[in-house]
Amino acid sequence: MSVMYLRGGRPLEGELTVHGAKNSVLPILAACLLAGGPVTLSNCPKLTDVTTALDILRRLGCKAEQEGHRIVVDPTGAEGNAISEKQMQAMRSSIIFLGPLLARMGEAHLTYPGGCELGPRPIDLHLAAIRAMGCGITEDHGIHCAGRPAGGEVYLSIPSVGATENAMLCAVGASGVTTISNAAREPEIGDLQSFLNSLGARVRGAGSSTITVEGGRPLSGGEFHIMGDRIVAATLLSAAAAAGGRVRLSGVDWRHLATVLSVLHQAGCRVESRLEHVELERDRAIALRGVPTVRTAPYPGFPTDAQAPVMAALAVSQGCTLFVETMFDSRYRHVPELIRMGADITTEGRVALVRGVERLHGAKVEAHDLRGGGALAAAALGAEGVTVLSGLSHIDRGYEGLETMLQCLGADVERREA
Repeated sequence: MSVMYLRGGRPLEGELTVHGAKNSVLPILAACLLAGGPVTLSNCPKLTDVTTALDILRRLGCKAEQEGHRIVVDPTGAEGNAISEKQMQAMRSSIIFLGPLLARMGEAHLTYPGGCELGPRPIDLHLAAIRAMGCGITEDHGIHCAGRPAGGEVYLSIPSVGATENAMLCAVGASGVTTISNAAREPEIGDLQSFLNSLGARVRGAGSSTITVEGGRPLSGGEFHIMGDRIVAATLLSAAAAAGGRVRLSGVDWRHLATVLSVLHQAGCRVESRLEHVELERDRAIALRGVPTVRTAPYPGFPTDAQAPVMAALAVSQGCTLFVETMFDSRYRHVPELIRMGADITTEGRVALVRGVERLHGAKVEAHDLRGGGALAAAALGAEGVTVLSGLSHIDRGYEGLETMLQCLGADVERREA
């Protein structure tokens, strides 16, 4: 088992290019099933979730290999229609293969997905979208879907990212036109639309609440560059806010981070946003300020994935910050670990009240989910003494070499075998 040793008290300084987005590459890998020839993807992060997605593609009959940040997928030999329980449990977003499997094979066999312990995330919206396109679904010791999608009117009761993407992927292979209403608007959905259209699909509306897909068009292979990861950027900026110093991040669109940057600016950081980079500076001699309320919401609201890292930064501040988590039931699993480090945080249901303290101290802490792990690393860099962080398997799902990124910014971080 690996652990991370982080010595706080050193300001972060430097420039870094943010790696490709986990939440973009995973649905795009699933979309490769629909391609008519080999696909080459660049700027792909080396993550355990990506490894799982590639394994699923291979089990379905594709050729799929990653070399560095380049992935090549050849789906021409794909003939499988089932994903094993082990693969479904390894990655929550494995449900994203449902839509393209139906579109390509006319049949899909899956079990219920696993992944991060963030509370119940039912797949009812995914299944309702599939039914709206004319496919039959049987739930009996798993999920069995059958039928060629015919297009239709898909209305999502909430703007679910995964359900929006699954509906888009299924609709590309449908025989008619599909309209997805109350669609999620996250930037990664725009990246998926761009990828599908680069293969010859006709999808429009990503970034708005209505997406239209003209199904049945022949698709080719192609090449595509994955967008930068805005949540990795938010975590690194939160680490700089906690530790002090000045960092510049490139490879990510600042507009996708606007709500996070606004909160960090309100807290007292200097923020400079340009098309080619985002820069954050925090004077260690001046304490951060509490922010009245941080409320998570679907994009373009404050991202739930950035809640934990920003909370870690604001744990050391003057005043109080109220966090309201509207997306998931169990998104405060990092709070007891922050309290071990000296934070003063009270939670009740989906609300967390952070009373800023003068300083945190190093401690032995454990990551219980992906973004909570990033938050604990950020907090450790602003704390006094050494923090030993375990549970790195969660972190490796979404951060490619987090310790290496932090080292590039001057942090005193080391990964060791326990």
